[in-house]
Amino acid sequence: MDISNLSTVNEFNLIGLSYLPEVRYPLFVVFALIYQVTLMGNGTILLAIATEKKLRTPMYYFLANLSILDIFCPSATVPKMLENLLTEKQSISFIGCALQLYFLVALAGTEGFLLAIMAYDRYVAICFPLRYTLIMTNIRCAQLTIGTWAAGFLNSLLHTIFTFRLSFCKSNHVNQYYCDIPQLVALSCSSTYVAEMLVLVVGGISGISTFLITFISYVYIISAILKIQSAEGKRKAFSTCASHLFVVCLFYGTTTFTYIRPSSSQHSPARDRLISMLYGVITPMLNPMIYSLRNTDVKGAIRKILCHKTCLQLNKIY
Repeated sequence: MDISNLSTVNEFNLIGLSYLPEVRYPLFVVFALIYQVTLMGNGTILLAIATEKKLRTPMYYFLANLSILDIFCPSATVPKMLENLLTEKQSISFIGCALQLYFLVALAGTEGFLLAIMAYDRYVAICFPLRYTLIMTNIRCAQLTIGTWAAGFLNSLLHTIFTFRLSFCKSNHVNQYYCDIPQLVALSCSSTYVAEMLVLVVGGISGISTFLITFISYVYIISAILKIQSAEGKRKAFSTCASHLFVVCLFYGTTTFTYIRPSSSQHSPARDRLISMLYGVITPMLNPMIYSLRNTDVKGAIRKILCHKTCLQLNKIY
């Protein structure tokens, strides 16, 4: 199906983060630096997990997938935003807009499923430590990971098809710095009922189900931690899931406000852009910092990598 034939619009104009031309270059520098920090931080986490044998466990296997998502997610929007800031060109092709929306929604959905699996992993590790290796086998981890990626991308395919089946003849100005469902639905001059219901029903079911898995897992985790007699034992048990819990709060806090309502007319455009920036740009940069700062194993692996690179540079010099 050629979705470009279903609309009278050939391209969209993306509304940037600011209408002021004098702030374009400062914004370009800021977001280029944030994007580089995001790539370096998540790349370092991946390198640490790949090189350190102590980190070859299910928890870090899922963390590696989270780092991959945190590289891909801003890569779906930030390069185009930087191009628009640098060239003062705001347009994006119809197909480019569809692809941007597809990958963004797919990666967001995959991350929600992945965080739920990571919560389940911590539940098994803390509540059933003796059976952990029997339950979270390599095959089981691979199956869960493939399932999360497949569910996220299939869910996004459904939303993308029904969003771009709409007729866009009101305007081609997307009130966001990237293509997203609420802003595109607001531009349609045809019935948006099905597209909006898909966001509410399908998105709601997947979001609520992953949230419930995460919430119930932490209810059992906290209950098990409170039963530990020693304060040191409680501290160690809580430290294994504190980073994940903080990342979960960041994820659900931003995505809930972004997608809780499909119509952008019910939101302040400036607030929409701010919340979307927090989710799509800032959170992927913060996630590796959260995991590395609170995890001694990750910090140790990163130190080894940095020391190894330093030694190689010194050997070249001398």
